[in-house]
Amino acid sequence: MTKKIGFLSFGFWQPEHSVVKTAKQSYEETVQLAVEAEKLGVDGAWVRVHHFADQIGTPYPLMAAIAAKTSKIEIGTGLVDMRYENPFMMAENVMSTDILAQSRIQMGVGRGSPEQVLDGWKYWGYDYSEEEMKNIARARGLKFLDLLKGERFAEPNPQPMFPQGPGLRRLEPFSPTMQQRVWWGAGSQATAIWAAEHGMNLMSSTLVNYETNEPFHVQQAKQLQVFKEAWKKAGHDFKPRTLVTRSIMPIVNDLDRQLFAENQQPQDAVGYLAYHQNPTIFGKMYVGEPDKLIDELKEDTAIQEADTVLITVPSTLGVDYNAHILKVIMEDVAPGLGWK
Repeated sequence: MTKKIGFLSFGFWQPEHSVVKTAKQSYEETVQLAVEAEKLGVDGAWVRVHHFADQIGTPYPLMAAIAAKTSKIEIGTGLVDMRYENPFMMAENVMSTDILAQSRIQMGVGRGSPEQVLDGWKYWGYDYSEEEMKNIARARGLKFLDLLKGERFAEPNPQPMFPQGPGLRRLEPFSPTMQQRVWWGAGSQATAIWAAEHGMNLMSSTLVNYETNEPFHVQQAKQLQVFKEAWKKAGHDFKPRTLVTRSIMPIVNDLDRQLFAENQQPQDAVGYLAYHQNPTIFGKMYVGEPDKLIDELKEDTAIQEADTVLITVPSTLGVDYNAHILKVIMEDVAPGLGWK
């Protein structure tokens, strides 16, 4: 089954034990990797967003920079934490970026994961507890989605600074199709159904809620399946997309072997995230020579259900090494799986 293939970068930097030592280098190399990925035929350049961390933060300048250097590749977030966001400011930023990117932005949003500081959104001016934020993040996500529809809602000034037509105002600049390119990061079947009901695409990471005593990929596949069923019932007027993320490290030379042959997570793992009462299951890392990867990935039922696969890249190893990983996947792994 043909699939879109993207990379997902956290954009880590650290002064020691890393090829990428500064924020400047991290942002510049993320742009460079997107350029190289587009040359290789990769479909998407996606970035993870975290606050108070030595990695990519507010994504809009970076996405615009990628757009300026590329022409085809999708540019996405996986994901923006709605606990920190003002949906009005966010919608304006996203639509502005999407216009610059010629409608290539894919906006992944959600409640987010544990951050580097306690209740970091309070420094943004939002004085809510983590428990309150569960519902507030969803409400903000829905408001963001609603604003992207372009409905006019703001009462015009009877004496505006600039000439304008009659009637209510909407956010500008308006990007007509951006609303169809919003993704919700779901960790459970219930959340996947909720996303479908509200007309958001589904993105599922390398971890999901531990809801059944089954392998990670099976539980994740069920999440995608219930999403598709709920989408059909909702009767939306466009076709949804589904996305999964995987750690895939091909071994084709001595450096690959040195870096990853002994440094891997060969099995699923169950654990607990901060603020989560229920356990979470983490998917394994796929490591091996291309033929081995093809055989193993063919058995991944969640990948079979999804139309898009994001490959997490070890950004601290630098743009050249990550371009090497993507090249091997595109040339030696993806064709054997029928992805390309």
